[in-house]
Amino acid sequence: MQNIILKADKISKSFHDPVSVKILHEVSFEIRRSEFVSIIGKSGCGKSTLLYILSTMDTDYTGNLEIDGEKMATKREKELAHIRNTKIGFVFQFHYLLNEFTVLKNVMLPALKLNTLTSEEIAENALQKLNILGIKDLASKFPNQLSGGQKQRVAIARAMINEPSIIMGDEPTGNLDKNNSRIVFETFKQLATEFGQTLLIVTHDPDFSENTQRIIEMEDGRIIRQ
Repeated sequence: MQNIILKADKISKSFHDPVSVKILHEVSFEIRRSEFVSIIGKSGCGKSTLLYILSTMDTDYTGNLEIDGEKMATKREKELAHIRNTKIGFVFQFHYLLNEFTVLKNVMLPALKLNTLTSEEIAENALQKLNILGIKDLASKFPNQLSGGQKQRVAIARAMINEPSIIMGDEPTGNLDKNNSRIVFETFKQLATEFGQTLLIVTHDPDFSENTQRIIEMEDGRIIRQ
């Protein structure tokens, strides 16, 4: 079990506005350490809804979720927030970098919030992450000076800063052209193969998903392939 980073067991969710509509139907799967997994399916099939449950940001569901061997159902919001900060890194379709801060400061922010290391240690770690991604030379630049692909790689470095057990992505290449999408994919692949990072990425991009180690396919709120 120590190799299981994430376990979803019969997760279901309904929306109630104004009538009840079931969005997820007893979704079950496991993600192992160092796996690079993509979730695919047509728009509206429940991919992003599932990801927000798996990331602990949505707690209104039935079934069980375990992250790194811990059951999430018994956790209070403060405990879930700590798990999000320490166990999970996030990369979204839009980078959400803060334009008033340098690239280095943007990468540092989640670790500064966690407040377990000194600013100097966090800065050193952030530079290491930027170096791994080949963008250390951008550290003193501001987000509005970067290309879309560079911004997304900075967002990946930010997701890495607290050494998460798993990085989750919601359409991380959805706003990029083909060349920058390829660069971001290769970045994720490097993290999985060279650094043993576990990755779970929701994507509409078939070139992206077909080159991941495993594909979980959804249809109408159910898993039809994994």
